[in-house]
Amino acid sequence: MYDPAQLRTFLAVAQTLSFTQAARRLGVRQSTVSQHVRRLEAAAGDRQLFTRDTHSVELTEDGEAMLGFARTILAAHERAAAYFSGTRLRGRLRFGASEDFVLTRLPEILESFRSDHPEVDLELTVELSGTLHERLAAGELDLVLAKRRGGDTHGELVWRSSLTWIGAPHLRVDPERPVPLILFPAPGITRARALEVLEADGRAWRIACTSASLSGLIAAARAGLGVMAHSRGLIPPGLVPVPARAALPELGGVDFVLLHGQGRGPRSAATSERSPADALADAILDGGDRLHRPADSR
Repeated sequence: MYDPAQLRTFLAVAQTLSFTQAARRLGVRQSTVSQHVRRLEAAAGDRQLFTRDTHSVELTEDGEAMLGFARTILAAHERAAAYFSGTRLRGRLRFGASEDFVLTRLPEILESFRSDHPEVDLELTVELSGTLHERLAAGELDLVLAKRRGGDTHGELVWRSSLTWIGAPHLRVDPERPVPLILFPAPGITRARALEVLEADGRAWRIACTSASLSGLIAAARAGLGVMAHSRGLIPPGLVPVPARAALPELGGVDFVLLHGQGRGPRSAATSERSPADALADAILDGGDRLHRPADSR
């Protein structure tokens, strides 16, 4: 009843909230994306899955419900294909994930992957996005899920989010005083963006806390030590966006992407054989909407 190709297209649109970006991710025309969505809506009893205008795309209530069904159907499809093809993935997979995903439902995706591919030796590295980029380039990782550096275009887009300043609910930022910053160390991508926009705005700042651990930054922010730049879709419990009266400059957007090591792309490998990195990349893309939901969210 539900075509896997249409479900993958639906997930791509739901995660990027863009028909254009979904088409780029899938390597098809935007008209094909629109056609897949229309056919899926028809298969669902003519239920509307997205509302859209010239500026935005949003999931409807039926679209939110379809997310879970799409993931379940695609996961079953993958397991059946692997079983009846007689192929079992084996080998070592060195996967790097950004600190941003510590509090999300990424562990659920990894747990399902391990269940589906028990003969793959999965090694997880959690680091700053900038560090993961460096280790990937050095050949120390096979697949990375991280923020994309400003100006970069490589990588397979998983989802896009805006950045915002966050802090404790009781925090008051005086526009006349240096901004107290809570930062990842270099080469953190959000650190670089925060300093860049403050410098461009001519706003004075000071470092109130530096930590390579997201948990450490969250603890400092909850204590009211300062503000931190963070993805709007990943705001930790106990923290809120800084009010506009603080007059902090806009941080812009950020892309979260998948990057393959050693020049290998998920759809452009030199060999047609599917690798563990390809399989995990597909699992992350299929479940990408769970990456901007809290770990206790269902």
